[in-house]
This record gives sequence, structure tokens and C-alpha cells, in this order.
Amino acid sequence: MKNKLTLIIGFAALLVNCHKADNTTPSFDFPTTEQTVLKDFVNSTALPQYSNLQNAALSLNNSVQTLSTSTTDENLISAQASWKNIRSTWEQCEGFLLGPVESDDYDPNTDTWPTDYTQMDSLLSSNNAFSTSDVEALPQTLRGYHPVEYLIFGIGGRKKAADITARQKQYLTSLSSDILNNNISELYNSWTAAPTKYAQEIINAGNGSNTYATRQAAFLSIIGAMSDICNEVGSEKMYDPYIYKDSFLTESPYSGNTLIDFKSNIIGVRNVYLGLNGGTGIKDLIAAKDKSLDNLIQAQLTSAINSFDNITERYEEAIFTQRIQIEATMQQLAALKDLIDGKMTDFIKTNVKD
Repeated sequence: MKNKLTLIIGFAALLVNCHKADNTTPSFDFPTTEQTVLKDFVNSTALPQYSNLQNAALSLNNSVQTLSTSTTDENLISAQASWKNIRSTWEQCEGFLLGPVESDDYDPNTDTWPTDYTQMDSLLSSNNAFSTSDVEALPQTLRGYHPVEYLIFGIGGRKKAADITARQKQYLTSLSSDILNNNISELYNSWTAAPTKYAQEIINAGNGSNTYATRQAAFLSIIGAMSDICNEVGSEKMYDPYIYKDSFLTESPYSGNTLIDFKSNIIGVRNVYLGLNGGTGIKDLIAAKDKSLDNLIQAQLTSAINSFDNITERYEEAIFTQRIQIEATMQQLAALKDLIDGKMTDFIKTNVKD
């Protein structure tokens, strides 16, 4: 009888101990998560996308060189596809326009718009030399993606291989070389190699970084870039051609790629918020303390991105025929920017306290 009672008491004690263990949750280490989010932003989001961009620039350069050597319609179509591919990659990278891409002018060197085809035609008619170093010395309006776009698509996207002149080939090949060698490769190196090593400046924020004295400063820089591109798309890229009803003020008028450019920018913002390639994102930081705010931000991101699908014509035509849909998308982008500038920024300032 004594042995049976002892067994029952022991089993009951075991149940109590198990119950206590099941209800014990480890405390959430918020500062560690801050560091993980910054590290994953660099290693899982930014660097992989810049690596993809470098590969896309190499592909564009190769296809342009092939077109110059063998100027066929098939090779022209291949060059056009390479151009659209790098644009999608680049525009998503604009979700984090911070650091060297801005301070070292890699953005304006490659993506200044709108272009002036009259100015480009005048340059082509001149005696100006077209080596890569000559192109590097040109004004930013005559460098980068959009002069390439003009040369391989033409006004209205009607370019044929037979239309490409020897002078245009010289300009075109040096433009693509300038993009690859003087800008995109250098941009990637600025994150990964001495002397800048910008990736380490972010990872070491608050712990020896020369750029970011605190982790909070790094987060505010990242979300500031997210806000800036929302404002640029809604208040400049979309607004200017819309208000002036001028299709040549659009970002990519020759290829008709403008609307894809816009949407890719905001997908880039979402990439930063959610994280890529299995890494943590800013959402993990916010959801840990305020899941309702995370839900609100994700819903607004989705709403803004999906609103572009309501504009069913090329943006160059939509500014005349789908103005209500354009207004609705600009409103969605303004709401997203306000959310980033308001509640997201307040969250970072309140909770990131290194």
C-alpha cells in the first residue's frame, strides 16, 4: 500500500512539473533581433540583389556587344530583353537607395530621367568620341539605362536592327560598358571591399561603425530610403507626366516599361520590409512587439503594389485614358509613405534603444 501511494504522489508531482515547463516561454531578446535584422538586410536582401544587378549588367553588356558585332533583329530583341531584365532588378534595388549608391552618384550616373532624344541625336551627329571614358565624362542625362533604351527601342519602340547606325553602335557599346564597369561593379564593391565596406558599416551599427553610431540610426536610414522611393514614385515619377500630360516625361518612354519600373520600386520596398532568401526583415522586429502594426504595414504594401494592376495600359497612354486609376495608385503610395514616416518610424524610435 505504501509503495502504491508513493507511486501516485510521484506521478502527480511529475505532472505538475511538466505543466510548469509547458507554460514557461523564453524571454524575447529584442536587441539580438535588431542585430539579426540588420545583418540579414545586408546578407540576405541587399547584397544578393546587388549581385543580381551586377550579373544583369554583364548580360546587358554582352548582348549589346553581340548586337554591335551582328546587328540582326534577333540580337536586337535579345538586347531589349536584357535591358528590361536589368531595369526590373535595378528598380527593386531602389527600395534601399542609401549609402554609396547615393553618395557616390551611382544612381544618377545610370538612372537620370527624363531623357531628351533631341539632345541624344545632336550628340550622335557631332564629332564627339564615344570611348567608355568619353561617355563617362558626359552629362548624366546622356549616360545610363535610358540612352541605351533610346538606342535599342527608338521612339515608340519601333527600332529595327537595320536602323542602328555605326555611330549609334559606338555610343551604345560604351554606354553599356560604363554601366557595368564604372557603376554597377563599383557599387557592389563599395558594399563588399575596402575602403568603403558599406555592408560592415550597417552590420556594425552601434558597435564601431563610422557611419551609424547606433542601430536606431541604421534602421532610420533604411526605412527613410523606403519612404523616399514611395514619395519619388508617387509624387515625381507618376505625378509629373500625369499633371503635364506629357508621355516623354515618363521614366522609360521608349520601351513602354514605365509602369513596370514603378511597381518594381514598391516591390523593392516590400523586399526590405519582409526580408529575402530566408532572412529576417523589419517585419520580424515590428511583429515581435506590435503584430497589429505589422499587419497594417503588410496590408498597405499589398494594396499599393496591387493598385498598379488597375492601370491596364502603358503609362504613356494611361496618363490620358486612365487618370482615375493613376490617382488611386498615387493615393495608395501616399498612404504607404505616411505609414512609414509615422507609425513605423515611431516604432523604431520607441523600441530600438541602443
